[in-house]
Amino acid sequence: MILSLGCCAYAQQPSFVIDGYGQGTTYHVKYYADQQQVSAVQIDSVLAVIDGSMSLYSESSLISKFNRIDQDAITIDEHMRNVIKRSFTISKKSKGIFDVTVQPLVALWGFGPQRISKLPDQRTVDSVLQYVGMEKLYLRGKYLKKRKPGIRIDLNGIAQGYTVDVLADFLEANNIKNYIVELGGEIRAKGHKELGAPFEIAIERPIGSEQNTFRLQLTDRAITTSGNYRQSFDNDGVKINHHISPFNGYPLQNSVASVTVIARTAMDADGYDNVFMALPPQQGIELAERLKEVEVYIIYKDGQGYKELFSKGFSRYIKS
Repeated sequence: MILSLGCCAYAQQPSFVIDGYGQGTTYHVKYYADQQQVSAVQIDSVLAVIDGSMSLYSESSLISKFNRIDQDAITIDEHMRNVIKRSFTISKKSKGIFDVTVQPLVALWGFGPQRISKLPDQRTVDSVLQYVGMEKLYLRGKYLKKRKPGIRIDLNGIAQGYTVDVLADFLEANNIKNYIVELGGEIRAKGHKELGAPFEIAIERPIGSEQNTFRLQLTDRAITTSGNYRQSFDNDGVKINHHISPFNGYPLQNSVASVTVIARTAMDADGYDNVFMALPPQQGIELAERLKEVEVYIIYKDGQGYKELFSKGFSRYIKS
C-alpha cells in the first residue's frame, strides 16, 4: 500500500479534494483548477458503473453472471473487456504467473466473500486446479467464453488499478490537468501540485525495514505497493497470504515482503505487483528490466532482516 500524499505550499490554483468510499475501500481525489469541475456524486457514479461490471460482491455484476455454474459465455462491457484484454498480456509476459482464473483458489483459501473454518487438503486443492488457467478463457471483441465449464474469474488483482485510470481519464475529460487519484492504495498522478512541485508519495514499509524509508516524486505516472504483511492470516505459525499460485494452488511462500511498482498506468502497476510478489527477488528485477515503462522496488526477507533491490530506473523517482 501507499500512504501520505505530500502537500505543503500555497497553490497557484485552488485545490479541490473529494474523499469517499467505494469498492470496499476509501478513495481520495485531489485536483487543481480555477473552479470546481467534478463532484463526489460524479466520482461515485463512475465507481458504480465499474462495480456493475467487475464486482464479485454484487450478484448482478457482469463478472458474477459469468462466474455462475450454468453460464457458458456473456457479452461484456468496455470496462471488463479492457481489463481482461490487459490480463492476457500480463499473463503472457509473466509466463502464466498472473492469472485471473484463480477465483476458485482464492475462495478455497478464504480470501473471497466467504471465510473458511479450516484449510483445504491436497486433494481439494488438486480438484480445483483443473479450473485454473488463462488458456481456459476465450475473448473475442466483447464476447467472453469459458473453454471449460466451471471456470470462474477474479479481477481484483488488476481492476482497482484500472478504476484509478478511469477516474484519471474522467478528470482529464473535464479539462483537469493537475491531479492525484488514490483508491485503496493504488495511485495515479498527472501534472504538478503547488508551484509546479511534483506530487510526493511516501511508501509504507513492512515492520523491521523502516531504516530505509524514503519519499517518491511522481509526475504522469501510477504507483502501487503490495505486501504479504497485508490480507493474510496465521495458521499454526504459518502466514497464509492472499497471493495464490496458479501452478500449485497454494498461497505463495517466498522471501518477498513487499513490492512497489511504478508504471504509466495504474492498471499495469496493479497487475504487475502480483507478478513481482510471486517471483524470487532477482528474477523480479530481471523481468522489470525487460518490461517497457515499468519500474520496481522489492523488499525481501534475508535471514533475520530485510534487504532491498531496485530496477535501474526506479531511483530517478526517489526524492533526493
